Amino acid sequence: MAANLPDLKAFLLSTPFFGGLSDTSLDLLVTMLVERRFEVGAAVVVEGEPGRSMFIVHSGELAVSKRGGSGRAIRIADLGPGDFFGEMTLIEMQNRSASVVAESPIVLYELTAGKLYAYYKADIYAYVMVMQNINRELCRRLRRADDCIAELQTLHASQ
Repeated sequence: MAANLPDLKAFLLSTPFFGGLSDTSLDLLVTMLVERRFEVGAAVVVEGEPGRSMFIVHSGELAVSKRGGSGRAIRIADLGPGDFFGEMTLIEMQNRSASVVAESPIVLYELTAGKLYAYYKADIYAYVMVMQNINRELCRRLRRADDCIAELQTLHASQ
């Protein structure tokens, strides 16, 4: 069962993705989202496959993994309510950079590239706000990755 509109809007406004949007802009964007449900163990996205949408996690837990040099999957992140993923394919139009698997029953809201473009055409100010929010999150993720790389270099240098 889909979340009711006031609850969904309140949830979306609490996420980093939709912060700062006006009520009217959010109403329009909500009409563009498609609810998706997955059971435990389902692959939501698979590394290397084409992707033209992003997802906002409404409920449940997911694991993000990336293939290492040996081909083995390496867990790189955990996602939960309020997180989003898949946004890189909307920006760079490349294949999926990682796999995301449901660790519990999950409810996601999907935004496709086509719907995001329609949003741009309908409300450019809100579109810019959404893109700024995505870019802020990408910067936070890059900073965390930089910290991990620096920590690994420190560990490697001390051996």
